[in-house]
Amino acid sequence: MTTFSAGEQTHQAVLPQQPALESVGADTPGSRDETAHGHPTTARGTGRKHGRGETDGRGTGPRRRHAEASAPAPTTAENGNGDVPPHDRAYSGGTGAQRVFVLAKDGRPLMPCHPARARELLGKGRAVVARQVPFTIRLEDRTFAASEVDGVQVRIDPGSKGTGLVLTDEKKESDEQGATVTVRRGLIAVELRHRGDHIRMTMRQRAGYRHRRRSANCRYRAPRSDHRTRPEGWLPPSLRHHVDTTLSLVVRMCRYAPVTEIHLEHVAFDTHSMSEGRPLTEAEHRQGTLVGTDARAYLHTRWNRACAYCDASGVPLNIEHLRPRSRGGSDRVSNLVLACVPCNRAKGSTPVDVFLAHRPDRLAKILRQVRTPLHDAAAMNATRQRLTEVLERLGRPVHTWSGGRTKWNRTAMGLGKTHTLDALSVGRLDHESGDRIVRFPAQVLLVKATGRGSYARTTPDRFGFPRLRRSRVKQHFGYITGDLVRATVPSGKWAGNWTGHVSVRSMGQHSLMTSVGRFNVRHKNLRLVQRGDGYGYAVRAELGAPPLQKPVEAR
Repeated sequence: MTTFSAGEQTHQAVLPQQPALESVGADTPGSRDETAHGHPTTARGTGRKHGRGETDGRGTGPRRRHAEASAPAPTTAENGNGDVPPHDRAYSGGTGAQRVFVLAKDGRPLMPCHPARARELLGKGRAVVARQVPFTIRLEDRTFAASEVDGVQVRIDPGSKGTGLVLTDEKKESDEQGATVTVRRGLIAVELRHRGDHIRMTMRQRAGYRHRRRSANCRYRAPRSDHRTRPEGWLPPSLRHHVDTTLSLVVRMCRYAPVTEIHLEHVAFDTHSMSEGRPLTEAEHRQGTLVGTDARAYLHTRWNRACAYCDASGVPLNIEHLRPRSRGGSDRVSNLVLACVPCNRAKGSTPVDVFLAHRPDRLAKILRQVRTPLHDAAAMNATRQRLTEVLERLGRPVHTWSGGRTKWNRTAMGLGKTHTLDALSVGRLDHESGDRIVRFPAQVLLVKATGRGSYARTTPDRFGFPRLRRSRVKQHFGYITGDLVRATVPSGKWAGNWTGHVSVRSMGQHSLMTSVGRFNVRHKNLRLVQRGDGYGYAVRAELGAPPLQKPVEAR
C-alpha cells in the first residue's frame, strides 16, 4: 500500500484544502483563543525541524487565495459541517475535514485542530511538522500548561479483518426548548486492516515445508502425541496480531491526542446458532450435528453411501473437503462430502465451484449443505477479552458496549455500515432526550499492517528447500524497506518529485512504490521523510454516510 504521491510538502491528501481558512485563533474546537495571542509573525523558515521524528524540508506557505477571508469566525468557518458552530443561528451537522494532531512545545498532546488552522500555523512559523502520517504538528510557542484541553474519546469497533477507530469529542448544548443535550463529533477516523490471514497462511506453508522435508523419501514415523501444554491466555500468532496491532494504534492515538476515555464494542457471537442459521433452544445448544454418531457415519447417511460428484456407489469412498485445506478450508462436517477415488484425485486442491463449473445443477446441490464460515466469529470470541485486558493497562477508563447498542445508534442516526461509522456509534446516546451524532470525518485514514520484514534466513523453493540466502543486514545506504521517502528524479521517464515507500537493495538502486507505479531510483536521489513503522497508509472517502441534521442551537 502506497502513501501519497506528493510533489509538495503538504499534500492535499494529508491536509485537504477547505473552502475557507479559519480566521479564528483556535487550535482546539473547544477554545476560541488557544494559540492566537498576538505573537509576532516569525520569519518563514523551513517549517520543519529534526528531533521527535521531525523531518527537514520546505515550509508550507500561506494560501493567498484565502487572504480575503477576514470576516468573523461564524461567517468564515465551514458552514454545514459542524466544525466551528456559528453563534447566531442553528446549524446542520454532516461531514467535515479530518482533524490534525497537535503537540505542545513540550511534546504533550493538545486538542486536534482543523487542517486550515494547521496550514496557518505552519505558514507563520509557529509550528513544525512532527510526523507526516498521521499528520502531526508541534507548536513552537505554546506549552501544555498554558493550553485549554478538553479531552477526547477513542471509540473502537473491533473486527477479524479490520478494526475501526474514531477520535470523538462530546459537547453539552441547548436545544430549541432549552434542554441540555449531548452532541458527538467525529474528529479523526482510522480503519486498521489486519494481516492475520497472511500470518496463518505463511505458518501453514512453513508447516507443510517442514512436514515434507521430514517425511519425503523416509520411512514412516508416527506423529507425536499432541499433549503439549500452552501457557494461560495463549493465542495463535494470527489472533495475537489482532490484539497487538489494535493496542499499538490506540497507544499512538494516546500519544498524539489527549485521550481521556476508551469505548470498546464487546461482542460475543453464538457460533452454534450461526451454524444452524436460526436461534436455538437451550436443549438444542447441547446437541450438535454429530450427536450420537461420528463424522464418517454421518456422511454415509447424508450422501446415501454414494459419491457426491458422480453418484457412484458400491466403491471405496473417501472423505473429501469441498474447500481444500490448502486453501483455508476447515474440518467442519459441512465442508466434508464423500467422493470416490477417481473424483477425489481429479478434484485435488481445485475449488469445488471450478471443478463443477460445467455441472451447475450438481454444484448447487452440494453447496446447499455449506454453511456460514465461522472463522471470523471464532476470532472475535477468542480475542475480545484479551483486547479489553490490554487496553485497561493504558491507565484510562475502558467502557465496553454491546453490538446491539452500536447498531441501534447507527440506525437512529441514519449512518451506513462501515467499521469507522460503527466505531463512531459505540457508546451511550440518549436518542429520546435529543443526543445526536452531528459530524463524521469525510476522509478515513487506512492503516494496513505490513510487518517489519521476515525472520527467514533463506528463500525456499516450491518444495521447501533453501534456494537463496537472504541478506543479514536490513539497512542499506541509510534506508530500510518500508521507509517513507521523497525522491527527486533529475531526468528520464520518472523525472520530478515523488513520495512513497522504498524497497532497498544492497547495490543502492532502490525501488520506490508510488500511487502511479513502481520505479528504480538511486539512493543519492532520496530523502528520508519518515521511518517505516510496519504499516502502510492511504486515504479513502467515508462510505455510506448521508448528511446528518443537527436540530440544536450552539451556545
